Amino acid sequence: MMERRRMDAALLVLFLGHLAGALEVPLDLPQPPTITHQSLKDYIIDPRENIIIHCEAKGKPHPSFSWTRNGTHFDIDQDPNVNMKPHSGTLVIDISREKAENYEGVYQCTARNKHGAAVSNNIVVRQSRSPLWSKEKIKPFVVQEGVSLVLPCRPPAGLPPPIIFWMDNYFQRLPQSGRVSQSLNGDLYFSNVLREDSRNDYICYARFPHTQTIQQKQPITVKVLNQDPVDERKPSFLIPSGPSSSKMVLRGQVLEMECIAEGLPTPNISWTKVSGDFPAKRTSFLHYQKTLRIVDVSESDAGDYRCTAKNRLGSVHHTIRVTVKAAPYWISGSPRNLVLAPGENGVLTCRASGTPKPSITWAMNGIPIENSPKDLSRKVEDDTIIFTDVQTGSSAVYQCNVSNEYGYLLSNAFVNVLSEPPRVLTPANVVYKVIKNHRALMDCASFGSPIPKITWFKDSRPGTLGGEAYNMHDNGTLEINIAQARNSGKYTCVARNILGIYENHVYLEVKEPTRILKQPEYKVVQRGRSVVFECKVKHDPSLIPTMNWLKDDGELPDDERLIIDPESLTITDVTENDAGVYTCVVNTTLDHDSASAELTVIERPDPPTDLELTDQKKRSVQLTWTPGDEHNSPIQKFLIQYEDSLHHRGHWHNLTEVPGTKTTAHLKLSPYVHYTFRVLALNAVGFSRPSFPSRVFKTDPAAPDENPTGVQGHGTEHDNLVISWKPLSGLQSNGPGLHYRVMWRQKTIDSEWTTVTVANNSKFVVSGTPTFVPYELKVQAVNDHGAGPEPAISHGYSGEDLPVAAPENVQVFVLNSTLAEVHWDPVPHKLIRGYLKGYKVYYWRERSLHKHNPHHVEKQILTFSGNHSHGMLPGLHAFSLYSFNVKVYNGKGEGPPSPTQQFETPEGVPAAPSSLVITNPNLDSLTLEWSPPHDRNGLITGYTLKYQPVNNSNELGQVEELALPANATSVTLPNLKYSTRYKFYLNAKTVRGAGPAISQEAVTIMDEGNTQTSHPIAPSPPRRPPHKALPVSPFGNVSSSMGEDGALISWEYWGPEKNVYLEYIVENSEGEEEWQKELVNGSQNYMLKGLKEGLSYRVRLVAKGHSDQAPHRSKELLVTVPAVASRQVDIATQGWFIGLMCAIALLILILLIICFIQRNKGGKYPVKEKEDAHTDPEFQPMKDDDCTFGEYSDNEDHKPLKGSRTPSNGTVKRDDSDDSLVDYGEGGDGQFNEDGSFIGQYSGKSASRDTAEGHESSEAPSPINAMNSLNSFV
Repeated sequence: MMERRRMDAALLVLFLGHLAGALEVPLDLPQPPTITHQSLKDYIIDPRENIIIHCEAKGKPHPSFSWTRNGTHFDIDQDPNVNMKPHSGTLVIDISREKAENYEGVYQCTARNKHGAAVSNNIVVRQSRSPLWSKEKIKPFVVQEGVSLVLPCRPPAGLPPPIIFWMDNYFQRLPQSGRVSQSLNGDLYFSNVLREDSRNDYICYARFPHTQTIQQKQPITVKVLNQDPVDERKPSFLIPSGPSSSKMVLRGQVLEMECIAEGLPTPNISWTKVSGDFPAKRTSFLHYQKTLRIVDVSESDAGDYRCTAKNRLGSVHHTIRVTVKAAPYWISGSPRNLVLAPGENGVLTCRASGTPKPSITWAMNGIPIENSPKDLSRKVEDDTIIFTDVQTGSSAVYQCNVSNEYGYLLSNAFVNVLSEPPRVLTPANVVYKVIKNHRALMDCASFGSPIPKITWFKDSRPGTLGGEAYNMHDNGTLEINIAQARNSGKYTCVARNILGIYENHVYLEVKEPTRILKQPEYKVVQRGRSVVFECKVKHDPSLIPTMNWLKDDGELPDDERLIIDPESLTITDVTENDAGVYTCVVNTTLDHDSASAELTVIERPDPPTDLELTDQKKRSVQLTWTPGDEHNSPIQKFLIQYEDSLHHRGHWHNLTEVPGTKTTAHLKLSPYVHYTFRVLALNAVGFSRPSFPSRVFKTDPAAPDENPTGVQGHGTEHDNLVISWKPLSGLQSNGPGLHYRVMWRQKTIDSEWTTVTVANNSKFVVSGTPTFVPYELKVQAVNDHGAGPEPAISHGYSGEDLPVAAPENVQVFVLNSTLAEVHWDPVPHKLIRGYLKGYKVYYWRERSLHKHNPHHVEKQILTFSGNHSHGMLPGLHAFSLYSFNVKVYNGKGEGPPSPTQQFETPEGVPAAPSSLVITNPNLDSLTLEWSPPHDRNGLITGYTLKYQPVNNSNELGQVEELALPANATSVTLPNLKYSTRYKFYLNAKTVRGAGPAISQEAVTIMDEGNTQTSHPIAPSPPRRPPHKALPVSPFGNVSSSMGEDGALISWEYWGPEKNVYLEYIVENSEGEEEWQKELVNGSQNYMLKGLKEGLSYRVRLVAKGHSDQAPHRSKELLVTVPAVASRQVDIATQGWFIGLMCAIALLILILLIICFIQRNKGGKYPVKEKEDAHTDPEFQPMKDDDCTFGEYSDNEDHKPLKGSRTPSNGTVKRDDSDDSLVDYGEGGDGQFNEDGSFIGQYSGKSASRDTAEGHESSEAPSPINAMNSLNSFV
């Protein structure tokens, strides 16, 4: 026992030591043969094609091949039909001259070189067969309806077995069901036959897959009789028979069990496993539960299985005991090749199992090991061969054969004894790319003998890689469990053995994962519309993703309606076929991501079909229908409509609704109607089209079920009664000959009913009635089949007339100056002669009690609905005389008025004075003038004037109060502060008190020392005299001055408004031009820049408050920009400039002398031509547009020189004398007389200048001005 344990331990050590020895030997090194490809063990051939038996092998040197057939050497050279492929052991057998069956047998291939021999499996070659059906005459099957029946197929035995199916003469598969089904052996079973099973073309077909041929059995005729009905019966099994049976199946194969039962009615089949549960993923039920199928059978599937057949009369059981056997199979894989260095140890293991337990035999180079040469380094122990201290020349191929009665396993494994330094087989500088957080594998496939030891290094770091982050595989592969960005870099694999060392470098790049950030979402869309599925992706920049869209895990349809964009899929004009699951798949070379969303296409439901009327009664019918396709949107309800072809042909009316879960409705009907029904279905999209109409259903006529509604009685004249009602519809008439029985009588008199018959009308007029008398009314419906129910009594009145009496005891009570209360006694009901509508009070203002007010006679009416006896008169004028009377009115009109009475209203407070204006503003006084109130509301007893100063921050000062007499209309306030704004409040008074005040503001005049004598004031109120002072403007001392940078505008401002603007516009600009604005909040001056030279501008200041307040504006200021604005210093005093000017003046004098000489000779001086000849620009006047020198002109368009002022209308005025050029110079005061002026004859007349404006503007010096100054001295 101890010896056995030591042996097991040694074997374990040897096995673990050479676990990695099963590796590929490079083909450039010596090695025994290895079979790489061979034909299947059971090789079924097609007799119409050449036979090819494969046998491929590798080795160094390349092996040679030989074959055995049926255990003996197969000399292929002796058979002309057999050839072996070059450098291969594959046989090609030409059967064109021989029958294929002559080459049936068991073949085995041997590959051999000087290091050993490998053998193939035993390859059993058999010819496929598809024999014909034997000729037989099949008698018809004549059976009674309800009995069971089996139609035999019994196909001929073929190789491999054929596939069986049943068809008719038209090559259509016969329908199968729980009642009729095909068994595993091909027979057709009927649990019970029906009359429709009668036919003469039950044909069994056998399809042979290898030859692709189909054989047909003779047609079978079945005739089912219906003479003596068969009683119902409990189930019984047709197959298998008896209460139990057994079945054997091999491990890994398919287990099929069937139970087919007969019975009436047809039994249902169910399955259970007595000793456990079915393997869920490997189990299926076929042929309407009659067949139980388990794939990839294992030992755990053994046990008892029970099938049960059941119908309403009983049940029956059958138990199938399943046993599982097993052909040999590897436990830990087939034996692996050993590569050993001289002196090393090794183990070959052949571990296999099977049921029953298989036997194991060993061979070396195809020869049983017991017959092979003895080798002291080799020891065979059952399924293991132990090698110790192997030496060069011990290489060989060992065969392990494991077999039992159900099959065998044959495996080749060589032992190759080599001395070889290490080499790395993985290519150098391979770049491995992996996704972050995924596993990274870097290969280091190596070879050497002894087996090399593999170590890994990263970048230039010392030390081998290890720890939890790394995993080293036996084959040298380095695994990083969860790759991160820090793992990127260069890795070095080192292979070592006693004979040498070898390095290899690889690289790892860790990439960001590809992720779908915005996934497509579930969509519900109506047919015909568009839908968009979004798919937005994030990916590593170095990876190029490709996006594909799938529908239901397949390719998208080739349809132009499907538009694929980089981040979306759009489907236009959606149809029902577009419904499904759409998947966005994003792929890179390393990873992928996908996301799916479902598209549901909805549409209006299809119209219901198959309308049927049942349960027909006099007043009801049952309507049933079949719903149409709801198109993915549940039907919410059904609407039932009807057409009455007797009364309203072509008009459909809604009858009733039922929930969408029902398909039947009990309809209540009316008599004497020809009904046609139709049904509409409603879902979330809308109503379907109407169904086809049902057949016509006519109801019998009957007496009316109801009487007219809305019976009323009223008079249109004082002596009539109009009885009206709502007539019955044709549906309510219940029969032909509809008319009405109208009845009436006075309510207060015990009189008989008066009755008339009315047809084709809905009212009746009773004449000669007393005025406004109550009546009782009845209207009854009658047709040819009888009268309706007893009608209810309605009430009405005959016609009204005007009231004949006025209210009495009318009194008035004055409550205050604007309100009075009127009282009266109600008019007796009999004198009203109609429905009392109410009372009306007519009142009017005769006049005001003040002598100055005119008379007022406009009448007003107050209406008091209902039975009132008093009312209020609001909104009266104070201190006035009023008249009034009272009338009663009914539906016919008003009665006579009560006697007219009068009352006076007392005094009230007056209104505000009509106007208040401020006049004659002085340094310390102001005059206020006003008009009395328009509505005095009494006798004015006086006025109260209050006033107070207002500073620049809008704060109010102390209030002064002044009482004024009633006849005063003005007052002058002395001793006021100069240049101060005041606010005034004035109100009038009566004995009842003071009225509301009118207010106004004004400013006293400033001190005489100021440049501006008074502040500009706001526009005056309407009807204000022009000489009176206006409400003040908050701006003062607005002035301008020209500088080098523009026009400097200065001002003073003391207003409360926060938003202050400087506005300017070109003088005489077109109407559509707008004022330019500059915000100048908190400032007292502003430099206007960018003004155009030679133009005049209107400038003003504007203060704006709230949007509902009018803005304050200053007086407009006119600012003129000089034509030539120069920044040069005054050069008029420079010596060189004076000399130049003298030379120019002398030249001009010579030209003038020549001109006078020419004139004295009698000819005109050609000014225009002479000027054209001048080349010196100093002799040219300046053009208006570009400040260049141009021509002189003596025509009518006299243009001023640049820098001159022109009138606003753009023309040049002619004065009594011409201005000389000195007017346009820099501050020149002198003028030439007419006889001394030489330039006025050729230039246009300049405009007269406004002296005030001349003081406001200044011009920069220019050469032309300097020249004009010089001319004054010449």
